[in-house]
Amino acid sequence: MNETDWRFKIAHREALIGVGLALFNFVWWFGFAYGMGSAPVEEYTYVFGLPAWFFYSCVVGFLVIAVLVIIIVKFFFVEVPFEEEEEEKR
Repeated sequence: MNETDWRFKIAHREALIGVGLALFNFVWWFGFAYGMGSAPVEEYTYVFGLPAWFFYSCVVGFLVIAVLVIIIVKFFFVEVPFEEEEEEKR
């Protein structure tokens, strides 16, 4: 009997979702940090006293990722028991 445990499918799906969130976080951070931050310092705009590139990449990025993680965990992740199921004896 070479069956794959059903919990592995769930674990793989949730791992891929986690990798997707990490990639999204990196792209968000990189896009704002290097996209807006590559201008000369004299041309920076500021939000709440922080350079706009830093504010959008680090502050807003953190808030966006935190909300996404909460939503993903609440609605897409499922609780999986860690105990091994006893096989029925015939």
